[in-house]
Amino acid sequence: MGMTRRDGSGSEIGVGAIHCLVPDERTKVTELPEMGLLGHEEAEFARNSGVETVGVFDGRATAGLAAEAVRGLGPADTGRPDLLILVSPRSPDVLLGSDVGQVQAEAGLTGTFAFTVDGLGCTGSSAAWALARDLIVADPGRDSVVIAHASRPTGADRVRYPVTVIGDGAYAMTMVRGGRPVLRAHRMESDGTFHDLFRVDYKSAPWYEWREECQSADRYRFDLAMHSRQRLGRLVDEVLADAGIGKQDVAATLMQNVTAGAFDFYETLLGLPIHPVCRRHLEEFGHLGAMDVVLNLQLLLDEGGLRRGDHVLVLNNSPVAAWAATLWEI
Repeated sequence: MGMTRRDGSGSEIGVGAIHCLVPDERTKVTELPEMGLLGHEEAEFARNSGVETVGVFDGRATAGLAAEAVRGLGPADTGRPDLLILVSPRSPDVLLGSDVGQVQAEAGLTGTFAFTVDGLGCTGSSAAWALARDLIVADPGRDSVVIAHASRPTGADRVRYPVTVIGDGAYAMTMVRGGRPVLRAHRMESDGTFHDLFRVDYKSAPWYEWREECQSADRYRFDLAMHSRQRLGRLVDEVLADAGIGKQDVAATLMQNVTAGAFDFYETLLGLPIHPVCRRHLEEFGHLGAMDVVLNLQLLLDEGGLRRGDHVLVLNNSPVAAWAATLWEI
């Protein structure tokens, strides 16, 4: 999958290109190896999550997938970028080494400064494109930033109770002068008090025995949900005010793909319909972490139906907890 849009103007910062990798192979959620080992509540959650299948890249490491996505952009789209930002995976491929260094080397981005945005979960992609925009604006000598990410489960299990079901995928995108859609407004917040809501005790067991632990399912469902309701509602109002438009001027709203119920929750909360591409991707691919919003944005742009000047609102949040709202202009 790929997309390129550029208007030739250097006065605004937007998307130069997007390339997404998703597996050809799909596995039904009901046929995942761990389903038979789950308790009744966990199994019912997986079956009712809205995820029908997940894509699987057998034996692929996250850094290698991210590098492949960058190479998929092609020389015409990447050129010689000033910066490479890796949105961190759920778990690094190596300790003490550098996953982003591996991505840089395998993608052939010689001379590009590479670093990682970490600790924000799904919201990392939204933070990365806002940071990329700011870094280009801050230095007239910078013209482009490559952002990359790969989604793989932390251990062997893909059912992440009580959150979602994990699929595999990777993306790379560029932020450039004169790119479209243009990043018009962005707001984000985080709350460190939820830092220990989810954890994996990776030091005490080999990777195939890693199990994600949720400190409290009720804290996730109620406390974090309450914070998300307040924060995202306010962030949406703020980005729209920053751009001088109202909800009636939003042509499409996208968000990350977690569960079908989450779409219903935010539609009711915000009074904005979540675009159907999100539900389609959730059903087919499951949750792809920080990749969700990029894959949804790419399909929305590729399918057409939007006109020059239309506004697309992208919401993103994560259980760590972090929230972001971005307004793009087509």
